[in-house]
Amino acid sequence: MWGCVISRFSRISARNLFTMRLKTTEFQSLFTEGLKGLAGLFEKHQYELRIAGGAVRDLLSGKRPEDVDFATTATPEQMKSLFQAAGIRMINNKGEKHGTITARLHNENFEVTTLRVDVQTDGRHAEVEFTMDWQKDAERRDLTINSMFLGLDGTLYDYFKGYEDLQNHRVRFVGSPEQRIQEDFLRILRYFRFYGRVALKPDEHEPETLAAIKEHGQGLAFISGERIWVELKKIVVGNHAAHLLELIYKMELAQYIGLPPGGDVEGMKVVWQNSQHLSPKPITVLAALLRCPEEVEKMDIRLKMSREEKSLGLFLVKHRRDLCRREKQPDALRPFTDFIIDSRDPDCQSKVCELLKYQGEDKLLSELSCWSNPRFPLSGHDLRKIGITSGKEIGTTLQTLRDIWKKSHYKMDKDELLSHVKL
Repeated sequence: MWGCVISRFSRISARNLFTMRLKTTEFQSLFTEGLKGLAGLFEKHQYELRIAGGAVRDLLSGKRPEDVDFATTATPEQMKSLFQAAGIRMINNKGEKHGTITARLHNENFEVTTLRVDVQTDGRHAEVEFTMDWQKDAERRDLTINSMFLGLDGTLYDYFKGYEDLQNHRVRFVGSPEQRIQEDFLRILRYFRFYGRVALKPDEHEPETLAAIKEHGQGLAFISGERIWVELKKIVVGNHAAHLLELIYKMELAQYIGLPPGGDVEGMKVVWQNSQHLSPKPITVLAALLRCPEEVEKMDIRLKMSREEKSLGLFLVKHRRDLCRREKQPDALRPFTDFIIDSRDPDCQSKVCELLKYQGEDKLLSELSCWSNPRFPLSGHDLRKIGITSGKEIGTTLQTLRDIWKKSHYKMDKDELLSHVKL
């Protein structure tokens, strides 16, 4: 992959940092009317503006980033002044105290953050001070591959060998892993997440990094469940997820991030191996660690999952053994379709699809994905028309007819079913 990307760069001289010129089509595609307007405004007022962080990493990997963040030498007050003078609307001022201003140009939002240094941190939050020094801003970032900047002329500014690490599929903290982790304990999970995105092999961690994670892992107990859940979900859908989850248990981190102590790691590894090519939802893989519904409830209390995620987790733990392919049944899909038809849950079919991913049932998943839930053709009103008036008798008769209908592969129509009613 790297050969085709490198061939599209032209190198320029460097003094205290590594630089090169990027001229890829992915980079050029970012220059919408909105970005051109933003760039022109900052240039007019002589403030530097560069692409920062993950977007630079993606562009160097030959990908067009979904989100692009910008860094600048302008302070928040200076940005507000120039945007107001240009009649540009600013939105979402929650990030202003950390130096972030969001401007809207040509129906696009642009998030621009003043260069900053962390003057005080408690492992969760940081007090920042603004700077005009690009290297100091890079120093406060978590990983080398996330610490690069890209000028709008295509010049890469790399202070900590992030590009070299990206080429070598290596994930390293900027400077001391111990210091970076103590600044924000969530960086432990961010390290695992990016390892799953960048590393080629599952177990090529630097010993110094693992030692720092082991030493300070208990700090994750002070991180909010919402922040942990965001990172954990990204770890589970990345490469090497089974290895990374096993490592989380080996390093005794599970207890701090909402995963059950003594989770079924071996079972999880089997589920991940069988389902990774089917794009399971994160909770589908994590459910393999959970032994009972109570563990789903405890995990939800810590991580504050969405209602849908919790419901799916409970469903998988409850039905992963009793709802499965019957070896001697000619129609292997039948138990699943019957279950969906009998269920009153409008999301039942999607949950059963996740169950089939959990079980590694590729063929049945493909069949169920194409299956349309048929409508039972009878109602209590139809039975009243033929003289059945007792509510209890109507319920019993409907269930009997529903069983007959299911045995017909859901093909019998109303008249055929009513012919089975004995008055």
